[in-house]
Amino acid sequence: MSELRELPAWKALQAHYEEIRDRHMRDMFREDPQRFQRFSLTVGDMLLDYSKNRVDETTMRLLMDLARQAGLDDGRQRMFAGAPINFTENRAALHVALRNRVNRPILVDGEDVMPRVNRVLHQMRVFSDQVRDGEWRGYSGKPIRDVVNLGVGGSDLGPQMVCEALTPYGRNGPRMHFVSNVAPSHIAETLRLLNPETTLFIVSSKSFATEETMANARTARSWFLMHAPGARSIKSHFVAVSTNREAVKAFGIDPANMFEFWDWVGGRYSLWSAIGLAIALYIGMDHFEQLLKGAHAMDEHFRNAPLEENMPVIMAMLGIWYGNFFGAQSHAVYPYGHYLRRLPQYLQQADMESNGKSVDRNGERVDYATGPVLWGGAGTNGQHAYFQLIHQGTHLVPCDFLGAANSQNPVDNHHEMLLANLFAQAKAFMMGRSEAEARAEMEAQGMDAAAIERLLPYKVCAGNNPSNVILYRRLTPRSLGSLIALYEHKIFSQGYVWGLDSFDQWGVELGKRLAGEILPRIEGDTPVDEFDASTNGLINFCKGLFE
Repeated sequence: MSELRELPAWKALQAHYEEIRDRHMRDMFREDPQRFQRFSLTVGDMLLDYSKNRVDETTMRLLMDLARQAGLDDGRQRMFAGAPINFTENRAALHVALRNRVNRPILVDGEDVMPRVNRVLHQMRVFSDQVRDGEWRGYSGKPIRDVVNLGVGGSDLGPQMVCEALTPYGRNGPRMHFVSNVAPSHIAETLRLLNPETTLFIVSSKSFATEETMANARTARSWFLMHAPGARSIKSHFVAVSTNREAVKAFGIDPANMFEFWDWVGGRYSLWSAIGLAIALYIGMDHFEQLLKGAHAMDEHFRNAPLEENMPVIMAMLGIWYGNFFGAQSHAVYPYGHYLRRLPQYLQQADMESNGKSVDRNGERVDYATGPVLWGGAGTNGQHAYFQLIHQGTHLVPCDFLGAANSQNPVDNHHEMLLANLFAQAKAFMMGRSEAEARAEMEAQGMDAAAIERLLPYKVCAGNNPSNVILYRRLTPRSLGSLIALYEHKIFSQGYVWGLDSFDQWGVELGKRLAGEILPRIEGDTPVDEFDASTNGLINFCKGLFE
Protein backbone atom coordinates (compact mmCIF):
# COMPACT_ATOMS: atom_id res chain seq x y z
CA MET A 1 0.00 0.00 0.00
CA SER A 2 1.28 3.50 -0.86
CA GLU A 3 2.58 5.96 1.70
CA LEU A 4 -0.37 8.28 1.07
CA ARG A 5 -2.95 5.60 1.87
CA GLU A 6 -1.03 4.70 5.03
CA LEU A 7 -1.42 8.21 6.46
CA PRO A 8 -3.72 8.38 9.51
CA ALA A 9 -5.86 11.07 7.88
CA TRP A 10 -6.43 8.93 4.78
CA LYS A 11 -7.62 6.03 6.93
CA ALA A 12 -9.81 8.36 8.96
CA LEU A 13 -11.33 9.74 5.78
CA GLN A 14 -12.05 6.24 4.52
CA ALA A 15 -13.95 5.46 7.73
CA HIS A 16 -15.70 8.83 7.61
CA TYR A 17 -16.73 8.22 4.01
CA GLU A 18 -18.60 5.09 5.11
CA GLU A 19 -20.53 7.24 7.59
CA ILE A 20 -21.39 10.13 5.26
CA ARG A 21 -21.64 8.67 1.77
CA ASP A 22 -25.41 8.18 1.84
CA ARG A 23 -26.29 11.52 3.43
CA HIS A 24 -28.16 13.90 1.16
CA MET A 25 -27.17 17.55 0.98
CA ARG A 26 -30.80 18.67 1.15
CA ASP A 27 -30.85 17.19 4.67
CA MET A 28 -27.58 18.90 5.54
CA PHE A 29 -29.02 22.28 4.53
CA ARG A 30 -32.24 21.64 6.43
CA GLU A 31 -30.32 20.71 9.57
CA ASP A 32 -27.90 23.67 9.40
CA PRO A 33 -29.36 27.08 8.43
CA GLN A 34 -25.84 28.56 8.69
CA ARG A 35 -24.33 26.13 6.21
CA PHE A 36 -23.58 28.80 3.59
CA GLN A 37 -21.76 30.98 6.11
CA ARG A 38 -19.89 27.96 7.44
CA PHE A 39 -18.74 26.70 4.05
CA SER A 40 -17.94 29.81 2.02
CA LEU A 41 -14.90 32.06 1.74
CA THR A 42 -13.95 35.35 0.09
CA VAL A 43 -10.62 36.56 -1.27
CA GLY A 44 -10.94 40.19 -2.30
CA ASP A 45 -14.28 40.38 -4.06
CA MET A 46 -14.19 36.73 -5.15
CA LEU A 47 -16.48 34.32 -3.34
CA LEU A 48 -16.15 30.55 -3.15
CA ASP A 49 -19.37 28.89 -1.98
CA TYR A 50 -18.54 25.26 -1.27
CA SER A 51 -21.61 24.58 0.87
CA LYS A 52 -23.13 22.41 -1.89
CA ASN A 53 -20.59 19.67 -1.24
CA ARG A 54 -21.08 16.34 0.48
CA VAL A 55 -19.09 17.41 3.51
CA ASP A 56 -19.53 18.41 7.11
CA GLU A 57 -17.08 19.97 9.56
CA THR A 58 -15.52 16.59 10.27
CA THR A 59 -14.91 16.05 6.56
CA MET A 60 -13.15 19.37 6.15
CA ARG A 61 -11.05 18.84 9.27
CA LEU A 62 -9.91 15.43 8.05
CA LEU A 63 -9.18 16.72 4.55
CA MET A 64 -6.95 19.44 5.99
CA ASP A 65 -5.28 16.85 8.22
CA LEU A 66 -4.51 14.88 5.05
CA ALA A 67 -3.08 17.96 3.35
CA ARG A 68 -0.77 18.60 6.32
CA GLN A 69 0.30 14.99 6.67
CA ALA A 70 1.09 14.89 2.95
CA GLY A 71 3.39 17.92 3.42
CA LEU A 72 1.42 20.55 1.53
CA ASP A 73 2.38 23.30 3.99
CA ASP A 74 6.03 22.68 3.20
CA GLY A 75 5.38 22.12 -0.51
CA ARG A 76 3.83 25.50 -1.16
CA GLN A 77 6.65 27.27 0.67
CA ARG A 78 9.24 25.35 -1.35
CA MET A 79 7.57 26.38 -4.60
CA PHE A 80 7.63 30.08 -3.69
CA ALA A 81 11.25 29.77 -2.54
CA GLY A 82 12.40 28.48 -5.95
CA ALA A 83 13.14 24.91 -4.87
CA PRO A 84 13.33 22.33 -7.69
CA ILE A 85 9.83 20.96 -7.13
CA ASN A 86 9.82 19.78 -10.76
CA PHE A 87 11.90 16.91 -9.44
CA THR A 88 12.13 14.76 -12.58
CA GLU A 89 13.80 17.64 -14.44
CA ASN A 90 15.45 19.21 -11.37
CA ARG A 91 13.83 22.58 -12.05
CA ALA A 92 11.98 25.20 -10.10
CA ALA A 93 8.40 25.99 -11.09
CA LEU A 94 8.26 29.72 -10.68
CA HIS A 95 5.30 31.10 -12.58
CA VAL A 96 4.65 32.99 -9.33
CA ALA A 97 7.84 34.98 -9.95
CA LEU A 98 6.43 36.27 -13.23
CA ARG A 99 3.67 38.11 -11.35
CA ASN A 100 5.61 38.95 -8.19
CA ARG A 101 4.38 42.55 -8.05
CA VAL A 102 6.21 43.39 -4.82
CA ASN A 103 9.56 42.30 -6.31
CA ARG A 104 10.34 40.10 -3.35
CA PRO A 105 13.62 38.34 -4.19
CA ILE A 106 13.06 34.82 -5.52
CA LEU A 107 16.20 32.73 -5.87
CA VAL A 108 17.00 29.99 -8.36
CA ASP A 109 20.43 28.45 -7.84
CA GLY A 110 21.31 31.43 -5.66
CA GLU A 111 20.34 34.06 -8.25
CA ASP A 112 17.43 36.45 -7.83
CA VAL A 113 15.33 35.99 -10.97
CA MET A 114 13.33 39.20 -10.54
CA PRO A 115 15.70 41.53 -12.45
CA ARG A 116 15.38 39.30 -15.54
CA VAL A 117 11.60 39.10 -15.16
CA ASN A 118 11.34 42.87 -14.91
CA ARG A 119 13.62 43.38 -17.89
CA VAL A 120 11.37 41.29 -20.14
CA LEU A 121 8.25 43.00 -18.81
CA HIS A 122 9.80 46.34 -19.73
CA GLN A 123 10.67 45.03 -23.18
CA MET A 124 7.07 43.87 -23.60
CA ARG A 125 5.78 47.30 -22.57
CA VAL A 126 7.99 49.19 -25.01
CA PHE A 127 7.12 46.90 -27.90
CA SER A 128 3.38 46.63 -27.23
CA ASP A 129 3.11 50.41 -26.82
CA GLN A 130 4.86 50.94 -30.16
CA VAL A 131 2.55 48.53 -31.97
CA ARG A 132 -0.66 49.79 -30.35
CA ASP A 133 0.29 53.46 -30.85
CA GLY A 134 1.08 52.91 -34.53
CA GLU A 135 4.78 53.70 -34.15
CA TRP A 136 5.80 50.20 -35.21
CA ARG A 137 5.37 50.09 -38.98
CA GLY A 138 5.36 47.32 -41.52
CA TYR A 139 7.52 47.22 -44.65
CA SER A 140 5.20 49.60 -46.54
CA GLY A 141 5.01 52.11 -43.72
CA LYS A 142 1.53 51.08 -42.55
CA PRO A 143 0.78 50.35 -38.88
CA ILE A 144 0.02 46.86 -37.63
CA ARG A 145 -3.66 45.88 -37.72
CA ASP A 146 -3.50 42.11 -37.18
CA VAL A 147 -1.37 39.96 -34.90
CA VAL A 148 -1.02 36.20 -35.39
CA ASN A 149 0.21 34.11 -32.46
CA LEU A 150 1.91 30.93 -33.66
CA GLY A 151 2.23 28.47 -30.80
CA VAL A 152 0.85 25.22 -29.47
CA GLY A 153 -0.20 23.95 -26.05
CA GLY A 154 0.47 26.53 -23.36
CA SER A 155 1.85 28.95 -25.96
CA ASP A 156 -1.60 29.02 -27.52
CA LEU A 157 -4.30 28.02 -25.02
CA GLY A 158 -3.43 30.56 -22.34
CA PRO A 159 -3.01 33.68 -24.49
CA GLN A 160 -6.03 32.79 -26.59
CA MET A 161 -8.26 32.18 -23.58
CA VAL A 162 -7.20 35.41 -21.91
CA CYS A 163 -7.60 37.54 -25.04
CA GLU A 164 -11.08 36.16 -25.58
CA ALA A 165 -12.01 36.58 -21.92
CA LEU A 166 -10.87 40.22 -21.98
CA THR A 167 -12.45 41.17 -25.30
CA PRO A 168 -13.90 44.45 -23.93
CA TYR A 169 -10.36 45.58 -23.08
CA GLY A 170 -8.99 44.84 -26.55
CA ARG A 171 -11.28 46.98 -28.66
CA ASN A 172 -8.54 49.56 -29.25
CA GLY A 173 -5.89 46.96 -29.99
CA PRO A 174 -5.00 44.97 -33.09
CA ARG A 175 -7.13 42.06 -34.22
CA MET A 176 -5.83 38.82 -32.71
CA HIS A 177 -5.51 35.46 -34.45
CA PHE A 178 -4.20 32.21 -32.97
CA VAL A 179 -2.82 29.34 -35.04
CA SER A 180 -1.83 26.16 -33.23
CA ASN A 181 -3.04 23.23 -35.29
CA VAL A 182 -0.61 21.85 -37.86
CA ALA A 183 -3.64 20.91 -39.97
CA PRO A 184 -3.07 23.03 -43.11
CA SER A 185 -6.56 24.52 -43.04
CA HIS A 186 -5.85 26.38 -39.80
CA ILE A 187 -2.97 28.45 -41.13
CA ALA A 188 -4.50 28.70 -44.62
CA GLU A 189 -7.83 30.07 -43.40
CA THR A 190 -6.08 32.54 -41.11
CA LEU A 191 -3.74 33.88 -43.77
CA ARG A 192 -6.67 34.32 -46.12
CA LEU A 193 -7.99 37.05 -43.81
CA LEU A 194 -4.76 39.05 -43.62
CA ASN A 195 -2.87 41.82 -45.38
CA PRO A 196 0.89 41.13 -45.20
CA GLU A 197 1.62 44.88 -45.03
CA THR A 198 -0.20 45.21 -41.72
CA THR A 199 0.31 41.79 -40.08
CA LEU A 200 2.67 40.88 -37.25
CA PHE A 201 3.52 37.26 -36.40
CA ILE A 202 4.59 36.09 -32.94
CA VAL A 203 6.47 32.78 -33.10
CA SER A 204 6.23 31.27 -29.61
CA SER A 205 8.55 28.33 -29.04
CA LYS A 206 11.06 28.05 -26.21
CA SER A 207 13.40 25.86 -28.28
CA PHE A 208 12.36 27.37 -31.61
CA ALA A 209 12.10 23.76 -32.73
CA THR A 210 8.53 22.78 -31.81
CA GLU A 211 7.44 20.94 -34.95
CA GLU A 212 3.87 22.20 -35.24
CA THR A 213 4.76 25.79 -34.41
CA MET A 214 7.76 25.94 -36.72
CA ALA A 215 5.82 24.34 -39.58
CA ASN A 216 3.21 27.07 -39.26
CA ALA A 217 5.93 29.72 -38.90
CA ARG A 218 7.66 28.59 -42.09
CA THR A 219 4.34 28.66 -43.95
CA ALA A 220 3.63 32.15 -42.64
CA ARG A 221 7.10 33.33 -43.68
CA SER A 222 6.69 31.88 -47.19
CA TRP A 223 3.30 33.56 -47.55
CA PHE A 224 4.75 36.83 -46.29
CA LEU A 225 7.74 36.75 -48.64
CA MET A 226 5.43 36.22 -51.61
CA HIS A 227 4.26 39.79 -51.01
CA ALA A 228 7.08 41.59 -49.20
CA PRO A 229 9.99 43.21 -51.07
CA GLY A 230 12.59 40.91 -49.53
CA ALA A 231 13.82 38.96 -46.50
CA ARG A 232 14.88 42.22 -44.82
CA SER A 233 11.18 42.89 -44.26
CA ILE A 234 10.86 39.94 -41.89
CA LYS A 235 12.26 41.96 -39.00
CA SER A 236 9.26 44.32 -39.15
CA HIS A 237 6.66 41.56 -39.19
CA PHE A 238 8.02 38.66 -37.11
CA VAL A 239 9.03 38.53 -33.46
CA ALA A 240 9.97 35.51 -31.35
CA VAL A 241 9.26 34.32 -27.83
CA SER A 242 12.11 31.89 -27.33
CA THR A 243 15.45 31.13 -25.72
CA ASN A 244 17.22 29.94 -28.88
CA ARG A 245 18.89 33.08 -30.18
CA GLU A 246 20.74 31.40 -33.04
CA ALA A 247 17.64 29.66 -34.42
CA VAL A 248 15.66 32.88 -34.15
CA LYS A 249 18.36 34.75 -36.06
CA ALA A 250 18.57 32.03 -38.73
CA PHE A 251 14.80 32.34 -39.27
CA GLY A 252 15.34 36.01 -40.13
CA ILE A 253 14.04 37.56 -36.92
CA ASP A 254 16.11 40.35 -35.41
CA PRO A 255 17.42 39.03 -32.04
CA ALA A 256 16.48 42.42 -30.59
CA ASN A 257 12.89 41.32 -31.15
CA MET A 258 13.30 38.06 -29.24
CA PHE A 259 11.47 37.93 -25.92
CA GLU A 260 13.06 35.58 -23.40
CA PHE A 261 11.61 33.19 -20.89
CA TRP A 262 13.24 30.48 -18.80
CA ASP A 263 13.24 26.76 -18.10
CA TRP A 264 11.51 27.35 -14.77
CA VAL A 265 8.45 28.56 -16.69
CA GLY A 266 6.32 25.58 -17.70
CA GLY A 267 4.34 25.90 -20.92
CA ARG A 268 0.91 25.58 -19.31
CA TYR A 269 1.91 28.18 -16.71
CA SER A 270 3.51 30.59 -19.16
CA LEU A 271 0.85 33.15 -20.09
CA TRP A 272 2.29 35.41 -17.37
CA SER A 273 5.65 35.48 -19.19
CA ALA A 274 6.63 36.77 -22.63
CA ILE A 275 4.29 34.06 -23.96
CA GLY A 276 1.66 36.61 -22.94
CA LEU A 277 2.97 39.10 -25.51
CA ALA A 278 -0.17 38.55 -27.58
CA ILE A 279 -2.23 39.52 -24.52
CA ALA A 280 -0.19 42.69 -23.96
CA LEU A 281 -0.55 43.67 -27.62
CA TYR A 282 -4.29 43.12 -27.49
CA ILE A 283 -5.29 44.73 -24.18
CA GLY A 284 -2.27 46.96 -23.53
CA MET A 285 0.49 46.55 -20.99
CA ASP A 286 -1.35 48.42 -18.22
CA HIS A 287 -4.14 45.86 -18.35
CA PHE A 288 -1.63 43.02 -18.66
CA GLU A 289 -0.06 44.19 -15.42
CA GLN A 290 -3.50 44.20 -13.79
CA LEU A 291 -3.77 40.55 -14.83
CA LEU A 292 -0.46 39.95 -13.05
CA LYS A 293 -1.65 41.85 -9.98
CA GLY A 294 -4.76 39.71 -9.72
CA ALA A 295 -2.70 36.53 -9.91
CA HIS A 296 -0.23 37.91 -7.35
CA ALA A 297 -3.08 38.62 -4.93
CA MET A 298 -4.16 34.98 -5.15
CA ASP A 299 -0.52 33.89 -4.82
CA GLU A 300 -0.22 35.79 -1.55
CA HIS A 301 -3.45 34.29 -0.28
CA PHE A 302 -2.31 30.77 -1.19
CA ARG A 303 1.14 31.30 0.32
CA ASN A 304 -0.03 32.78 3.62
CA ALA A 305 -3.58 31.69 4.46
CA PRO A 306 -4.06 28.75 6.83
CA LEU A 307 -5.14 25.63 4.98
CA GLU A 308 -8.64 25.76 6.48
CA GLU A 309 -9.14 29.27 5.03
CA ASN A 310 -7.22 28.75 1.81
CA MET A 311 -9.37 28.86 -1.33
CA PRO A 312 -7.12 26.82 -3.66
CA VAL A 313 -6.45 24.24 -0.93
CA ILE A 314 -10.14 23.84 -0.14
CA MET A 315 -10.95 23.26 -3.81
CA ALA A 316 -8.04 20.84 -4.15
CA MET A 317 -9.01 18.75 -1.14
CA LEU A 318 -12.65 18.60 -2.19
CA GLY A 319 -11.45 17.19 -5.51
CA ILE A 320 -9.42 14.56 -3.65
CA TRP A 321 -12.46 13.73 -1.52
CA TYR A 322 -14.55 12.92 -4.59
CA GLY A 323 -11.83 11.33 -6.70
CA ASN A 324 -10.26 9.12 -4.06
CA PHE A 325 -13.19 8.28 -1.83
CA PHE A 326 -16.38 8.63 -3.91
CA GLY A 327 -14.75 7.34 -7.09
CA ALA A 328 -15.59 10.35 -9.26
CA GLN A 329 -13.53 10.20 -12.46
CA SER A 330 -14.22 13.62 -13.94
CA HIS A 331 -14.69 17.24 -12.95
CA ALA A 332 -16.67 19.82 -14.91
CA VAL A 333 -16.24 23.60 -15.12
CA TYR A 334 -19.13 25.80 -16.25
CA PRO A 335 -18.41 29.50 -16.83
CA TYR A 336 -21.69 31.40 -17.02
CA GLY A 337 -20.55 34.08 -19.41
CA HIS A 338 -19.68 34.27 -23.08
CA TYR A 339 -16.15 35.63 -22.72
CA LEU A 340 -14.94 32.77 -20.51
CA ARG A 341 -16.17 29.99 -22.77
CA ARG A 342 -12.59 28.80 -23.50
CA LEU A 343 -11.66 28.46 -19.83
CA PRO A 344 -12.54 24.73 -19.61
CA GLN A 345 -10.37 24.01 -22.65
CA TYR A 346 -7.49 25.95 -21.06
CA LEU A 347 -7.96 24.12 -17.75
CA GLN A 348 -7.93 20.77 -19.51
CA GLN A 349 -4.27 21.24 -20.27
CA ALA A 350 -3.48 22.92 -16.95
CA ASP A 351 -5.03 20.10 -14.95
CA MET A 352 -4.69 16.92 -17.02
CA GLU A 353 -1.15 17.60 -18.25
CA SER A 354 -0.14 18.43 -14.69
CA ASN A 355 -1.76 15.62 -12.74
CA GLY A 356 -2.41 12.97 -15.36
CA LYS A 357 0.38 10.92 -13.80
CA SER A 358 0.65 7.46 -12.20
CA VAL A 359 4.14 7.49 -10.63
CA ASP A 360 4.87 9.30 -7.37
CA ARG A 361 7.93 11.22 -6.24
CA ASN A 362 9.52 7.99 -5.01
CA GLY A 363 9.31 6.48 -8.48
CA GLU A 364 6.54 4.10 -7.37
CA ARG A 365 3.33 3.47 -9.28
CA VAL A 366 0.40 4.86 -7.29
CA ASP A 367 -2.50 2.70 -6.13
CA TYR A 368 -5.06 5.50 -6.01
CA ALA A 369 -6.77 7.74 -8.54
CA THR A 370 -4.98 10.94 -9.55
CA GLY A 371 -5.97 13.72 -11.96
CA PRO A 372 -9.61 13.66 -13.11
CA VAL A 373 -10.88 14.07 -16.64
CA LEU A 374 -11.73 17.77 -16.85
CA TRP A 375 -14.46 19.00 -19.16
CA GLY A 376 -17.21 21.58 -19.42
CA GLY A 377 -18.24 24.62 -21.39
CA ALA A 378 -20.46 27.69 -21.39
CA GLY A 379 -23.11 27.19 -18.74
CA THR A 380 -26.39 27.91 -20.45
CA ASN A 381 -25.38 25.89 -23.51
CA GLY A 382 -24.55 22.95 -21.26
CA GLN A 383 -27.99 23.07 -19.68
CA HIS A 384 -29.49 22.16 -23.04
CA ALA A 385 -26.91 19.44 -23.74
CA TYR A 386 -24.84 17.44 -21.27
CA PHE A 387 -26.37 18.61 -17.96
CA GLN A 388 -28.90 15.80 -18.45
CA LEU A 389 -26.17 13.27 -17.63
CA ILE A 390 -25.50 14.99 -14.31
CA HIS A 391 -29.15 15.35 -13.36
CA GLN A 392 -30.16 11.75 -14.08
CA GLY A 393 -27.13 9.78 -15.28
CA THR A 394 -25.08 7.20 -13.46
CA HIS A 395 -21.88 9.24 -12.99
CA LEU A 396 -20.95 11.48 -10.08
CA VAL A 397 -19.55 14.67 -11.63
CA PRO A 398 -18.37 17.38 -9.21
CA CYS A 399 -18.80 20.80 -10.84
CA ASP A 400 -17.61 24.39 -10.63
CA PHE A 401 -20.02 27.16 -11.59
CA LEU A 402 -18.41 30.53 -12.36
CA GLY A 403 -20.18 33.85 -12.76
CA ALA A 404 -19.77 37.63 -12.57
CA ALA A 405 -22.20 39.75 -10.58
CA ASN A 406 -22.07 42.42 -13.30
CA SER A 407 -21.95 42.14 -17.08
CA GLN A 408 -19.62 44.02 -19.40
CA ASN A 409 -22.58 44.39 -21.78
CA PRO A 410 -25.85 45.13 -19.96
CA VAL A 411 -28.76 44.23 -22.26
CA ASP A 412 -32.29 44.24 -20.84
CA ASN A 413 -32.41 41.53 -18.15
CA HIS A 414 -30.11 39.09 -19.94
CA HIS A 415 -27.53 39.03 -17.18
CA GLU A 416 -30.12 38.51 -14.48
CA MET A 417 -31.42 35.54 -16.52
CA LEU A 418 -27.87 34.21 -16.75
CA LEU A 419 -27.37 34.39 -12.98
CA ALA A 420 -30.81 32.87 -12.35
CA ASN A 421 -29.82 29.88 -14.47
CA LEU A 422 -26.45 29.53 -12.71
CA PHE A 423 -28.04 29.53 -9.26
CA ALA A 424 -30.89 27.25 -10.40
CA GLN A 425 -28.61 24.60 -11.84
CA ALA A 426 -26.37 24.52 -8.78
CA LYS A 427 -29.49 24.20 -6.62
CA ALA A 428 -30.94 21.48 -8.87
CA PHE A 429 -27.73 19.45 -8.79
CA MET A 430 -27.79 19.64 -5.01
CA MET A 431 -31.53 19.25 -4.27
CA GLY A 432 -32.70 17.03 -7.10
CA ARG A 433 -36.41 16.25 -7.36
CA SER A 434 -37.88 13.62 -5.09
CA GLU A 435 -40.64 11.22 -6.02
CA ALA A 436 -43.09 13.16 -3.87
CA GLU A 437 -42.13 16.44 -5.53
CA ALA A 438 -42.42 14.97 -9.00
CA ARG A 439 -45.85 13.52 -8.16
CA ALA A 440 -47.06 16.85 -6.78
CA GLU A 441 -45.89 18.71 -9.91
CA MET A 442 -47.79 16.36 -12.20
CA GLU A 443 -50.89 16.49 -10.04
CA ALA A 444 -50.78 20.29 -10.18
CA GLN A 445 -50.69 20.02 -13.97
CA GLY A 446 -53.93 18.01 -13.88
CA MET A 447 -52.46 14.71 -15.08
CA ASP A 448 -54.50 11.57 -14.38
CA ALA A 449 -53.27 8.97 -11.92
CA ALA A 450 -52.26 6.39 -14.54
CA ALA A 451 -50.12 8.88 -16.45
CA ILE A 452 -48.48 10.02 -13.22
CA GLU A 453 -47.52 6.49 -12.25
CA ARG A 454 -46.15 5.80 -15.71
CA LEU A 455 -43.99 8.95 -15.83
CA LEU A 456 -43.00 9.13 -12.18
CA PRO A 457 -39.72 7.14 -12.41
CA TYR A 458 -38.54 9.33 -15.30
CA LYS A 459 -39.23 12.59 -13.48
CA VAL A 460 -37.19 11.85 -10.37
CA CYS A 461 -33.72 13.47 -10.11
CA ALA A 462 -31.51 12.08 -7.37
CA GLY A 463 -29.66 15.34 -6.69
CA ASN A 464 -26.79 15.22 -4.20
CA ASN A 465 -24.33 16.12 -6.97
CA PRO A 466 -21.64 18.39 -5.50
CA SER A 467 -20.64 21.78 -6.85
CA ASN A 468 -18.66 24.89 -6.05
CA VAL A 469 -19.90 28.34 -7.03
CA ILE A 470 -17.31 31.04 -7.69
CA LEU A 471 -18.57 34.61 -8.02
CA TYR A 472 -16.72 37.88 -8.64
CA ARG A 473 -17.76 41.47 -9.21
CA ARG A 474 -16.93 41.70 -12.93
CA LEU A 475 -14.64 39.88 -15.36
CA THR A 476 -11.67 42.26 -15.43
CA PRO A 477 -7.96 41.64 -16.02
CA ARG A 478 -7.42 41.60 -12.27
CA SER A 479 -10.28 39.21 -11.45
CA LEU A 480 -9.29 36.93 -14.32
CA GLY A 481 -5.71 36.82 -13.03
CA SER A 482 -6.95 35.76 -9.60
CA LEU A 483 -9.23 33.14 -11.11
CA ILE A 484 -6.51 31.53 -13.20
CA ALA A 485 -4.07 31.53 -10.27
CA LEU A 486 -6.76 29.95 -8.09
CA TYR A 487 -6.93 26.98 -10.42
CA GLU A 488 -3.14 26.79 -10.81
CA HIS A 489 -2.70 26.48 -7.06
CA LYS A 490 -5.59 24.04 -6.76
CA ILE A 491 -3.86 21.82 -9.33
CA PHE A 492 -0.49 22.08 -7.59
CA SER A 493 -2.05 21.29 -4.20
CA GLN A 494 -3.75 18.17 -5.50
CA GLY A 495 -0.62 16.99 -7.24
CA TYR A 496 1.50 17.55 -4.16
CA VAL A 497 -0.85 15.57 -1.93
CA TRP A 498 -0.90 12.78 -4.53
CA GLY A 499 2.92 12.84 -4.55
CA LEU A 500 3.14 13.77 -8.24
CA ASP A 501 5.41 16.04 -10.24
CA SER A 502 2.80 18.44 -11.59
CA PHE A 503 5.32 20.21 -13.81
CA ASP A 504 6.68 17.57 -16.17
CA GLN A 505 4.92 15.92 -19.13
CA TRP A 506 6.87 12.90 -20.27
CA GLY A 507 3.82 11.36 -21.92
CA VAL A 508 3.64 14.36 -24.25
CA GLU A 509 7.30 13.90 -25.09
CA LEU A 510 6.67 10.28 -26.12
CA GLY A 511 4.08 11.30 -28.70
CA LYS A 512 6.42 13.94 -30.12
CA ARG A 513 9.24 11.44 -30.51
CA LEU A 514 7.06 8.88 -32.27
CA ALA A 515 5.66 11.52 -34.63
CA GLY A 516 9.23 12.41 -35.58
CA GLU A 517 9.90 8.77 -36.47
CA ILE A 518 6.71 8.34 -38.48
CA LEU A 519 6.79 11.58 -40.51
CA PRO A 520 9.67 10.56 -42.86
CA ARG A 521 7.91 7.27 -43.58
CA ILE A 522 4.72 9.07 -44.58
CA GLU A 523 6.70 11.38 -46.86
CA GLY A 524 8.62 8.49 -48.43
CA ASP A 525 7.57 6.67 -51.60
CA THR A 526 7.91 3.06 -50.43
CA PRO A 527 5.43 1.00 -48.40
CA VAL A 528 6.07 0.93 -44.65
CA ASP A 529 6.66 -2.27 -42.72
CA GLU A 530 8.90 -1.37 -39.75
CA PHE A 531 6.19 -0.39 -37.23
CA ASP A 532 3.41 -2.42 -35.62
CA ALA A 533 0.81 -3.88 -37.96
CA SER A 534 -1.81 -1.22 -37.27
CA THR A 535 0.56 1.75 -37.78
CA ASN A 536 1.95 0.17 -40.93
CA GLY A 537 -1.55 -0.43 -42.24
CA LEU A 538 -2.74 3.10 -41.52
CA ILE A 539 0.29 4.71 -43.18
CA ASN A 540 0.08 2.50 -46.23
CA PHE A 541 -3.66 3.02 -46.57
CA CYS A 542 -3.16 6.80 -46.55
CA LYS A 543 -0.36 6.49 -49.10
CA GLY A 544 -2.83 4.76 -51.38
CA LEU A 545 -5.17 7.74 -51.10
CA PHE A 546 -2.57 10.48 -51.63
CA GLU A 547 -3.24 12.63 -54.70
